[in-house]
Amino acid sequence: MATASSNHAALMDRVYRWQRPIYDLTRKYYLFGRDRLIRELDARPGMAVLEIGCGTGRNLAQVAKTWPGVRLHGLDISSEMLRSARKQLGHAGTLALGDATRFDARALLGRDGFERVMLSYAVSMIPNWEAALEQAAATLAPGGSLHVVDFGDCSGLPGPLRRLLLGWLARFHVTPRTDLGTVAARVARDHGLGLEHRRGPLGYYQMARLSR
Repeated sequence: MATASSNHAALMDRVYRWQRPIYDLTRKYYLFGRDRLIRELDARPGMAVLEIGCGTGRNLAQVAKTWPGVRLHGLDISSEMLRSARKQLGHAGTLALGDATRFDARALLGRDGFERVMLSYAVSMIPNWEAALEQAAATLAPGGSLHVVDFGDCSGLPGPLRRLLLGWLARFHVTPRTDLGTVAARVARDHGLGLEHRRGPLGYYQMARLSR
């Protein structure tokens, strides 16, 4: 019997099998806030950085350029996307196929905790995204921080443009998590973390940082 995880993995592979070669070229025009998140990581040499939902490896490659000397780790449920990530990162990072909502970091990535964990435009594509946020918080090493960027409520956009955007996103199984701030607050409380939640221009994107 197929599980929810295997069904989602199969869906993501179907979505990205043909998009994978042009993914980074097209997404740069509407996945805003990613580079801001990377600039704000404040990562130092030797720190372990994990991106959950690493996709093509684009963000991890940018992390390596912005914060030289960090150790890169990536997890994704799509074997198709990991093909691109492996090509982009080569031997510069440790990559694994896994479910963001439940994974054994030691078994898959060789370590229990990470100083920096990222979720970049991933929670809007994960059906049980609350569990993914919980899992991400649980992987933080002492003194670590979890950084999230994703679509916001887009309430500052003109109505027709907002409806067009949401319709377009739905075609790719993307659902903005307008209650991210509320869920992040609960996760922060449960794990004893500090929380900063910010709204991007026009509400297009939102950012959350949970710090141990």
